[in-house]
Amino acid sequence: MLTADMTVGWAEAAACVDACCCSMDGVEHVYQFTKNLIVHGGKKAGVDALEGLRDGTTVVIHYTETGPQAAAEEIDLVGDEGLKMTEGVVTDINRRKKEITVTYANGKTETLQMTDLAATETEAGIETSTEEASHVVIYYVDESGHKVAHYFKKGS
Repeated sequence: MLTADMTVGWAEAAACVDACCCSMDGVEHVYQFTKNLIVHGGKKAGVDALEGLRDGTTVVIHYTETGPQAAAEEIDLVGDEGLKMTEGVVTDINRRKKEITVTYANGKTETLQMTDLAATETEAGIETSTEEASHVVIYYVDESGHKVAHYFKKGS
C-alpha cells in the first residue's frame, strides 16, 4: 500500500469511477476507485463522500499498484471537515501498539494512536534514531479527545 498527499483535480469525482489528482510536486495521477473505497472526512459514505469537492482540495490517497492503473482504497480529506495537520519530531514509533510519539517545537511530547493503515505504511527515512531525528507532518483526526494518526510523512 502506498500513500500520497494530493490536490483534487476533478470537477465531480462522485460521477466517475476514476479520479485525476495532482501530487504536491505537480505530477498528475489517475486512480481507479475500489469497490470498498473508504473516505474519511466526507459527509456521505464511499465515493459519494467526494461529491462536491472543488479543484485544489487537499486529499491523502492510500492506493495499490497491482494492475495497470493505481487503485485508490482509502481517501482522507484534509481541512475543515477532514484530517487536521501537525508537525513534530519523532521520538518513538511502536507499530505493534500502533503508536507514534512526537515532540513539538514548544517542547511538549505527545503520543498519538495510529490507524491500522498508518501503522503498516512506512515512508523511507522515518524511524527513530539517536543520530538524526525525523521531522514529520502528521495527518490526524480527533476522536473523543484523542488524536488518531491516519498518515504521516517526512517533513522539511
